[in-house]
Amino acid sequence: MIKIGILGGGQLGYMFLQNAMQYPAEIHILDPSEHAPCAKHAHHFVQGDFVDYQTVIDFGKELDAIGIEIEHVNVEALRHLKSLGKRIVPDPEALAIIQDKSVQKKFYIDNEIPTAPYFELEDWKELICVVTEFPLFQKANKGGYDGKGVQFLPSRNEIEKILRVPSIYETPADLDKEIAVVVIADGKGNFVNYPVVELVFNQEYNLLDYLLMPSSLDLIKAKEAEKIALQVVKALNSPGVFAVEMFLNKDGSIWVNETASRVHNSGHSTIEAAYSSQFDQMLRTLMDLPLGSTNLFSTSAMVNLIGAENESGKAQIENLDEILKIPGVYLHWYAKQETRPGRKMGHITLIGNDLEELKSNIEKVNKTVQVTAER
Repeated sequence: MIKIGILGGGQLGYMFLQNAMQYPAEIHILDPSEHAPCAKHAHHFVQGDFVDYQTVIDFGKELDAIGIEIEHVNVEALRHLKSLGKRIVPDPEALAIIQDKSVQKKFYIDNEIPTAPYFELEDWKELICVVTEFPLFQKANKGGYDGKGVQFLPSRNEIEKILRVPSIYETPADLDKEIAVVVIADGKGNFVNYPVVELVFNQEYNLLDYLLMPSSLDLIKAKEAEKIALQVVKALNSPGVFAVEMFLNKDGSIWVNETASRVHNSGHSTIEAAYSSQFDQMLRTLMDLPLGSTNLFSTSAMVNLIGAENESGKAQIENLDEILKIPGVYLHWYAKQETRPGRKMGHITLIGNDLEELKSNIEKVNKTVQVTAER
């Protein structure tokens, strides 16, 4: 039986486990928290720091394949494990590109991939001297995720909001829609992708609110987005699941925003809506199996469930029964013990080919379901 290790035991690892348990595979999870969602469900759980070199080496040395559910892990340790003959997905060199926003942007430029104009500053204090035009988006070179490490700087008068770390600074898109394409590569020259996903964000927390798959883009524009996403993944030259997030501008141009080298929020509805989910594809790439079909059974929507404002403590879901009366509704609860404002606690997938009905049900979910703290 193949032994697979995953660095990270959060909600992505939890959903990966639910699929992986159907295969002849032994799953090992490494996570710093003893309360990680995967802790009680993996075949073997190790509490430890996936950023620490020796911890990752010790975790992976007896395994056959190692994957990730979070990018912020020790790449040098993965390079060493690869030299020992372990299958590493994604490849450490691709992961090194993704981990650093400045390196990632240079990768786009070098490979002629359309992206927002930008500049880079090691010293945040130089911004006052070198910038004459606002607004700007600041993105910390390292450590950002789920909207963290990103700061909107609307004008020079609000410069105090700046993140005091080495960063890139982007010209904002003249945005029509935010979109994404999830592409899977087997490392042997074979690629598949899901249809374009349309993303709608919660502006308060800079987190995904809900998505629609497939998007409302016309066929020509959707094919263009898929082509750009495939260009990104081919250039990364690595097996794995990759979510390429993009901006569709009002003039019709498409810019690549960022790429995730792992399963991603934008692919969650594939669990119910596709022949092979993104988590199934992750398992297939780790086991070196044929890629699954990305064909869809249905149009789908996915709504994030996040911790309500002013609610911190042991988590509970309110009014779930009202939503589960709707046909084609599926709950995914992430098994996190504690809720706090803006924290991702789960999601709800809605299946159905009537787009207006889906949008109406999205509104019902957002108005009805709340994640609060137990009293």
